[in-house]
Amino acid sequence: MSCVFCDIVRGEAPASFVHQDEDVVAFLDIRPFTTGHLLVVPRAHAVGLGDLDEDLGAKLWRIAQRLGGALRRSGLRCDGVNLFLADGAAAFQEVFHFHLHVIPRFRGDRVRLRAKPRTPDRGELDQVAAAVRDAGL
Repeated sequence: MSCVFCDIVRGEAPASFVHQDEDVVAFLDIRPFTTGHLLVVPRAHAVGLGDLDEDLGAKLWRIAQRLGGALRRSGLRCDGVNLFLADGAAAFQEVFHFHLHVIPRFRGDRVRLRAKPRTPDRGELDQVAAAVRDAGL
């Protein structure tokens, strides 16, 4: 099965890199929400969050944090930053190689995540918390 991010990591597909090390690459998204929208990607193929080694996962988030700061200092329009992870098709993942979006934000940028939040009662919240706790870390 072909993976465009694996192709990029191997140098077989083009990318505009902002970071490269032995474990992680970061490059500009070719379909950006805003100018400067970055993707932080492990070199090793991992479909989703559950497939990542914990240390590598932590490294990906550290690099994303640093890149968020770099975006703010870059001179690009960036008054804020969203870090976004789509883990699985139901969460809008389109490329099934783990990637973390680093999205520069500014007022009026038209980027939206539309949802209608609800207000569960404390009993439901406690039940959900127990289910997650019982699943273990």
